[in-house]
Amino acid sequence: MTQSSPPRHAVVIGGSMAGLLAAAVLAEHATVTIIDADTLPDSPEPRRGLPQARHVHVMWSGGARAIEDILPGITEDWTAAGAIRRSLPTDLVTKTAEGWIPRFAEMQFNISCSRDLLDSVVRARVTALDGVSTLQRSRVRGLEGTAARITGVRVDTPEEEGRLVPADLVVDASGRGSRARSWLQELGVGGIRQAEVDSGLVYATRIFEAPDGAHASGFPIVNVQSDPRVPVPGQTATIVPIENGQWQATLSGTRSGQPTGDPDAFIPFAKGIRDPIVGELLEGRKPLTDVAVTQGTANRRIYFEKVDLPDGFFAVGDSVATFNPLYGQGMTVAAQGLLAVRALLRAKGLAHPAFGREAQRAIAPQVATAWDLATSQDILYPGATGMKPRAGAGLLNSYVSRLMTGATTREALTAAFLQVITMSSAPTHWLRPSAVWRVVRASERGALKAPPLTAAERTVAGLDDQRSDPADPVGRAR
Repeated sequence: MTQSSPPRHAVVIGGSMAGLLAAAVLAEHATVTIIDADTLPDSPEPRRGLPQARHVHVMWSGGARAIEDILPGITEDWTAAGAIRRSLPTDLVTKTAEGWIPRFAEMQFNISCSRDLLDSVVRARVTALDGVSTLQRSRVRGLEGTAARITGVRVDTPEEEGRLVPADLVVDASGRGSRARSWLQELGVGGIRQAEVDSGLVYATRIFEAPDGAHASGFPIVNVQSDPRVPVPGQTATIVPIENGQWQATLSGTRSGQPTGDPDAFIPFAKGIRDPIVGELLEGRKPLTDVAVTQGTANRRIYFEKVDLPDGFFAVGDSVATFNPLYGQGMTVAAQGLLAVRALLRAKGLAHPAFGREAQRAIAPQVATAWDLATSQDILYPGATGMKPRAGAGLLNSYVSRLMTGATTREALTAAFLQVITMSSAPTHWLRPSAVWRVVRASERGALKAPPLTAAERTVAGLDDQRSDPADPVGRAR
């Protein structure tokens, strides 16, 4: 907060990743109060308000760079706390819809750890900022103000019901359960449109003890994806090495093909999908948790940017849009959107008329990109419900499918694929002339026929070598 600026106060509803990053951005211009219904833990512990934290969370390089820009040094903080920085595709064994991706030298990266660790490190940094405070075990009852201007929130705290917390700006980052749409409607803000695409996806996760030596040797992430072009339920399986020598394994399935909470069915499900490698790796491993199951993973988008919002309000993160968790977009979309908000703040200041409306519109492009990527695939699964693809989506999907076929054999197309999937560039990156030229010539000739694990990795995992690819399984990476 500069000395020439009048003191201002912002309220952020929700202390998860999007809320914390919003508080960090706003702390340059105002004092900030983060309001959360939970007690926010001081260490990487689960909390009631974030049940989906039990599942694999992907922090793509596009998101990590955005958060690093907001909180310099955060990547080092994550790794110091036990997270693992993984090179992509070097440290990734993944079967996409079109086949296995070769393990070339680093093109992008991700941060591998539990969601609890990710949040804990960011929370420690943000709550230590000057002017940032928290109001915990407190629920926001509603927005104060009018359809023209929001002036604060009413909060039920442990000490007081209906407490008024005045604010020059209120940011809703309360997530999937956000009530912002109904709060605004109560103030007379109507016409807030909502869209949804639901593939019926269910997630099931269990943590296992990793094999001795697996973490020390840099054992890769292993992932088998579904193929939405085939008219069967989409099923996936993933192992992510996380902190404390553990493997976090997540299964998913769309309508009529969902995993369950039955621990005896976990590994058979993993072995029954397009490739059994995840189930084979988990067989004989010691489980450290029960099976956690999450439903209600529909893609949902609220078009706040299309209405005349009251001044002094905007929403971010899952309060605006939720995506199929399979694509790992949520945290990255929030972080990149808040970078756009920061640029707006630095250019115009918090006192700028209609700042909230402009902030909401600044967030919209990142949301729209992720929305199109997720829903264009999810609507293809049997039984999926919701808005149909735009005209021409079939042609674009065919082009992307051909690009991904090329990514199984051509290094340049692998790089192009990862550039967009990690949200480091917009999908228009795939339409550059150099990419189109390669896509037209794409071929699956020479594609890997088996999971590209090295002999050393198979030995560490206790697998025999019967399914190893006779060609160099990791391309030119090692």
